[in-house]
Amino acid sequence: MIIFHSYIFYPLLLSVFKKENKNKNLFYDKKSELPTVSILLSVFNEEEVISEKIESILNSDYPQNKIELIIGSDNSTDQTNKIISEYCDKNTIIRFFPYFQRQGKQNVINQIYENSIGEIIILTDANVIFSKNTIYELVKYFKNQEIGLVDTQMINKGIELNGISVQESLYISREVKIKNAESNLWGTMMGPFGGCYAIKRELYEPVPANFLVDDFYINMHVLEKGYKAINNLNAIVYEDVSNNFKDEFRRKIRIATGNFQNLKKFKHLLLGLFGINKSKNSSTKISIFGLAFSFLSHKVLRWIIPFFIILLLICNILLLFQTINVFENNLYLLTLSGLILTIFIPIFDIILKKININISLFRFVTHFYGMNLALLIGFFRFLKGIKSGIWTPTKRNQAGK
Repeated sequence: MIIFHSYIFYPLLLSVFKKENKNKNLFYDKKSELPTVSILLSVFNEEEVISEKIESILNSDYPQNKIELIIGSDNSTDQTNKIISEYCDKNTIIRFFPYFQRQGKQNVINQIYENSIGEIIILTDANVIFSKNTIYELVKYFKNQEIGLVDTQMINKGIELNGISVQESLYISREVKIKNAESNLWGTMMGPFGGCYAIKRELYEPVPANFLVDDFYINMHVLEKGYKAINNLNAIVYEDVSNNFKDEFRRKIRIATGNFQNLKKFKHLLLGLFGINKSKNSSTKISIFGLAFSFLSHKVLRWIIPFFIILLLICNILLLFQTINVFENNLYLLTLSGLILTIFIPIFDIILKKININISLFRFVTHFYGMNLALLIGFFRFLKGIKSGIWTPTKRNQAGK
């Protein structure tokens, strides 16, 4: 029932109750006096993508005199620093802060934020490429004073059949639709695409040094303060989607660990289901119930699904050996067999992949169980305690690998 609610009923509910998004009725047009923008970029060994990233920002149709690009290098050891320095020599909008000790993305962002002056802060990753109008589309809805955060729509590149990129891309696309529906209904989008989103300067909250999922932390603080978080499908960015299962699995474990950090931090927001307002802003601009219901349905229930899969398996085994009714016995045997079969599908999928046989349905099952195994591992890592927020980014341009 929990799996059904989070993955099927909740998205269905959003589509049934969808309405015109009044959050987007007020916006800056291109002839307006547009706000100043600080684009913050933390990099670590990004020589493969950093030039394309900077060029995509420089080619934006947003007024150049309204933009500053601040880059912090987290002790990069390849040619990243050299490439950035060359761009700095030619472009006055770029400021560069090379750090010579690894400290983690969020700690670099916290520091370069202090050196920024923009009214709007855009947080982005090196491998996420802007379209010409990305900056404008991110900024324009901030004319509405109720809006605190705006997310992008990611278009995937490098989709291959021999890995997990098809499944990952479809999962992300579905997530975007759900987040957009949350935006339209309550303004309670559950977490931006971490590779690129914008936030009002005064709402930025420094991320704790040991936190592993900074984008969700920042997003939830915006909602906690009573402001709306929305998705803009016209704010398009491009990213090479993950294709290597091992690399993506490691990334999902990190994210899962960070999810439980965020659950501990923001669990009090679930009290909104009972009408209890724990917002830091008494004149809240969002639905307290909508925030709690989105948080529970879209995130919290998903994070605890692996525990219910284990519970379902144990209960099925116990019921099978305790019942004496032949019909019920056969029914429990059938459900147990089906559950075990789906659990073994990822093993079959791995074996078939080794002989270059890629069955899409099997890969979706592998993707589902992979996410839930990552959540399980992440939970125990969270219980152990996280001392450092330093992690290595997923390999870039990994299509076909």
